[in-house]
Amino acid sequence: MQTYKLIAPAKINLYLEIIGDRPDGYHELVMIVQSIDLADHLEIRPNGTQNFHLICSHPQVPTDETNLAYRAAQLMKQEFSKAFANYGGVDITIDKRIPVAAGLAGGSTDAAGVLVGLNLSWELGLTLPELQQLGQKLGSDVPFCLAGGTVIATGRGEKLDPIEDLENLWVVLAKYKSLEVSTPWAYQTYRKQFGQEYISDRPGVQSRTLKVHSGPLVQAISHKDKTKIGQLLHNDLEKVVLPEHPQVNHLRNILQQSGGLGTMMSGSGPTVFTLCQSQEEAETIKNKAKLVISDPNLEFWVTRLSSTGIKVIS
Repeated sequence: MQTYKLIAPAKINLYLEIIGDRPDGYHELVMIVQSIDLADHLEIRPNGTQNFHLICSHPQVPTDETNLAYRAAQLMKQEFSKAFANYGGVDITIDKRIPVAAGLAGGSTDAAGVLVGLNLSWELGLTLPELQQLGQKLGSDVPFCLAGGTVIATGRGEKLDPIEDLENLWVVLAKYKSLEVSTPWAYQTYRKQFGQEYISDRPGVQSRTLKVHSGPLVQAISHKDKTKIGQLLHNDLEKVVLPEHPQVNHLRNILQQSGGLGTMMSGSGPTVFTLCQSQEEAETIKNKAKLVISDPNLEFWVTRLSSTGIKVIS
């Protein structure tokens, strides 16, 4: 059994629409999801025991069964008990570079990395669709994080339809270190405020989903129309998160005023991002925003859009 090192990219939402409720209690969503080069680095190393040990560079990240990466290892143990008995446990080391509790799928991408790493370590030979099916048991974002790229995600976010990859755009992201937004709170609050607008019948849900598949943003992506892409960014959760968190709203306004193709909050926040045509433009926008909001609690990242999910580097 050998050691594997992997790169686990973060993701942003270019589009997030809440269509209605699902019978399982989740929301019916239509999203356009995009992987980015900002990524955690994972190492999966055999430890010669019958246990999993999780080590993380970030003090806020738990290293027990509450961590999604640890749960991914436990899931693999349950599903492939013979392989576990044969190969044994591993040490999972996470070099945390994606900000914590940022709405960028940091936990989900680490879990995806563990699935890939154990698939290789235990020589299981699982395909990407098989790994994605396992990933659904861990969370709605895990199947996307495995594959990456530019994807229309429907259902709870687990049904994926790849579209044209966006690779030649940059993004500047910003987040207040101490600020977290609860994803369940955001969706529950949205349901309370806008539930009367939900589509409740299946034909209606399917019709709305199909409209997004052939809608203006997908067309702009397929035609590589960068200006249009920036103009068509959309996130329903901004309606509840921004009024509740004036800091995030102010940050969004400042980034928007600083230039770029378009600005939006990603997922349930609190990270805000601006799409840019180049690294130079992204750096300029970051510096402008930092001059206006001089706060040591505010962090910035400049990165590119990516066409890949989990990558094995050694």
